[in-house]
Amino acid sequence: MQQVWTILKLINWTTQYFASKGVENPRLDAEVLLCAVLQCERIQLYTNFEKPLEPEELKTYRGYVARRAAREPVAYILGHKGFLDHDFKVTRDTLIPRPETELLAEYLLDLNRDAGPREILDLGCGSGAILLSLLAGLPEARGLGVDISAGAVSVTLENAGRLGVEARCAVLVSDLFSNIPEDECFDVIVSNPPYIPRRDLATLQAEVRQEPSGALDGGEDGLDFYRRILADGPAYLQREGMFAFEIGIYQGRAVRELCQEAGYDKVRILKDYGGIERMVFAAKEGTSYGNKIMELKER
Repeated sequence: MQQVWTILKLINWTTQYFASKGVENPRLDAEVLLCAVLQCERIQLYTNFEKPLEPEELKTYRGYVARRAAREPVAYILGHKGFLDHDFKVTRDTLIPRPETELLAEYLLDLNRDAGPREILDLGCGSGAILLSLLAGLPEARGLGVDISAGAVSVTLENAGRLGVEARCAVLVSDLFSNIPEDECFDVIVSNPPYIPRRDLATLQAEVRQEPSGALDGGEDGLDFYRRILADGPAYLQREGMFAFEIGIYQGRAVRELCQEAGYDKVRILKDYGGIERMVFAAKEGTSYGNKIMELKER
């Protein structure tokens, strides 16, 4: 007699299986993948525990389970990831958006709300999560996203269409500033660059190691991209403009010093919800952004 796999039986079995494979949140991931197969909300799993899966649903779910057990991130399996109020397509060409990056975008929205037209440059745009969220929240803003990966640029373009901001967004394949016209100038330059020290890459969680290495490797000390951005970036930034960075653990002081050496003496380091220094905002003394940055409050 063929075994009947109900929702509850599948959740329980998958939770144990994922746990044996070292998956960090085994029950949550089991439920999220099952919701994707059944096209339902998680609460509906709990109200239909005894419902059996159809053969095709079970086949799809087993495929998802095998991929997750191999430590493929859920976002890559499903092909999308939520960020702020939006859902972004993600692929293996893009870093998976994270909650700490949402904080960076939220601070930038606060700093630019009611500021009128803004020109924003996102260096290493990946899926476009930062830039496109800013454009969606700032209807007068325009933006340019650049990434060295043509695949990432393609994903950003697609996500711009999904969010309805494609008319105010340009995307360019570029190694930082290399392909940006020299006469371009921006009010905000934001970047979540690669910042993992090279020696630490091998110690990263198995899921993270499946993300594009070019979006992770920050050089020997993790600071290579901040140095490059702050060396070339001032030529592309309005005098009244600002830099905004996501940073790695213990990098706050070093990135602040790089900003100050580049002439941006109003620098604020802010922490994520885990109490880790995660963001740096920098502008020149006497500017509107410089004053606003120093008034930012931890969330």
